[in-house]
Amino acid sequence: MNNRIAIIGGGNLGISIAEGLLLSGYKKPEEITVTRRNVVVLEPLQRKGVRVMQDNLTAVQDAGVVLLCVKPYQAKEVLQQISPALRNDHILISVVTGLTLGQIEEYTGGDKNVFRAMPNTAIAIRQSMTCISYTQCTDDQAELVDEIFSQLGKVVVIEEKLMDAATVLGACGTAYAMRYIRANIQGGIEIGFDAATARLIAAQTVKGAAEMLLVNNSHPESEIDKVTTPQGCTIAGLNEMEHRGFSSSLIRGLVASFRKIKGM
Repeated sequence: MNNRIAIIGGGNLGISIAEGLLLSGYKKPEEITVTRRNVVVLEPLQRKGVRVMQDNLTAVQDAGVVLLCVKPYQAKEVLQQISPALRNDHILISVVTGLTLGQIEEYTGGDKNVFRAMPNTAIAIRQSMTCISYTQCTDDQAELVDEIFSQLGKVVVIEEKLMDAATVLGACGTAYAMRYIRANIQGGIEIGFDAATARLIAAQTVKGAAEMLLVNNSHPESEIDKVTTPQGCTIAGLNEMEHRGFSSSLIRGLVASFRKIKGM
């Protein structure tokens, strides 16, 4: 199989994917092509040996895997443009928010190996949570797509009907986590730390907490139990947060985002 990857749309996400694949050593620079109308923005990638161009058709023709990284309003036009260059052995992966597998097949004429992937902004540091869905493909093709995004973080395969929910939990979730960390920093300053030290402690603490769940495959409550002692300061703080609606407000925020993305 052709092992070249064409990234159609060299915006922040497209560039981050290219950088991650290079940093991981998964792809050599000459095996990656990135397209963008304004190729000047891609000069840092070009200096590393990545092929950059404006011509989407040529990029697709030369590749085995095509990653669609354009804006949602550009997707239909770009897919119709590259459709003549898509072969039956191509793997087409869309990271375009809200673009369904059915729409992709419609815009490309159908009968293609189509995947949807929903990464988050941590893909820039190869720590993304990427959700993938597809309808028809071979086992080898599914493994290849998993392999690509595993270079950039964690991967899970989900049903397409959950893609909007994945956007909220995995992509919007980054902002929710950042808001918690920001509040933690503000609280840290109030109890005596300078801003830089509070930020370091808050960020590393959250990183460590997340790693414990991933490494131990444990439930948050079991980890909470390890640090809550009778009449201790941890349980006092947790109970006060719950009295103020900490968990319920977070859940309501998730549901509000989901309703927004669904147009409800």
